[in-house]
Amino acid sequence: MSSIGPAKGILEIAKFAVYVTVPAALTYAFVTDSGTLHKLMGFRPYVVYPPEGPPPPSPEELREMAREMARKSKSI
Repeated sequence: MSSIGPAKGILEIAKFAVYVTVPAALTYAFVTDSGTLHKLMGFRPYVVYPPEGPPPPSPEELREMAREMARKSKSI
């Protein structure tokens, strides 16, 4: 610290203390008050599933579609 100087060294320590303390204090404040936590979680749904699409064709339907495509390609 001798190259930085005593005043700047204290300032760096104070900044580090603020950087560590503020997020920890905010986290503690939000987590301990369950009403606030539920309110924050209610703003945005975390998991939203899209609507269900049509089911894929069965193997028999796929075989029939392949036969139709083969017939069309032979006729061309």
